[in-house]
Amino acid sequence: MKQLQLLMGMPISIEILDARATETDIERIFAFFRSIDAIFSTYKEESEISKLNRGELAEEAYSGIVKTILALSEQTRQETQGYFNIEHDGLIDPSGIVKGWAILQAAQMLKEAGYVNYYIDAGGDIQVAGTKNGNPWRIGIRNPFKRDEIVKVLAITDKGVATSGTAIRGQHIYNPHQPQKPLQDVLSLTVIGPNVYEADRFATAAFAMGKRGIYFIERLAGFEGYMIDSSARATYTSGFERFVLNDDKFS
Repeated sequence: MKQLQLLMGMPISIEILDARATETDIERIFAFFRSIDAIFSTYKEESEISKLNRGELAEEAYSGIVKTILALSEQTRQETQGYFNIEHDGLIDPSGIVKGWAILQAAQMLKEAGYVNYYIDAGGDIQVAGTKNGNPWRIGIRNPFKRDEIVKVLAITDKGVATSGTAIRGQHIYNPHQPQKPLQDVLSLTVIGPNVYEADRFATAAFAMGKRGIYFIERLAGFEGYMIDSSARATYTSGFERFVLNDDKFS
């Protein structure tokens, strides 16, 4: 069973291969994503994060989920030498950590419901569990120069994959250490991690580091990465190739 909805400003796709999958369980996951959007959207005036940015909420009035995300954001900032930072121009935008976190929570909801084989894709950040018809899930990495072309196909089981880049949303990631300098050296950086939350937060930080970001991923135990720079040259971590099904382009 597979469904797709447009939520949080992006397509979210959920596929459950267990025979007992129901539309009710899938809708419960979409309802969860809608609740996250209602809290964290920077575009909705009544969201908690918008009220926070307007100074309408005292810290003690923050909800538990907002406190959790702010704490995780600070932890990530410290773990990435400040390259991950949700504060910019005096405003807080935690979208760089909320999406991966929300996908992981949704996956945990499916696991707790007893499902074994499933796939959640929110705007290209993906969590998979189990297999697809007995084989690892296949996930494509898009060519940032030609979005309808897949340059690598990954075979993944029980892991998360996240890609940061400028091909779709433009310059939406910045280097906190040089905030006025556009990130132009790297177009796409894909990270495979133990789960999508970890992959997403470190992909964002690594992209902000420019070409050095792939070496940051190399040093992280349990992570692999694949970077395409502005010269159409690929650089990848030492263990990345074990997840690759094809090797046609961008070697």
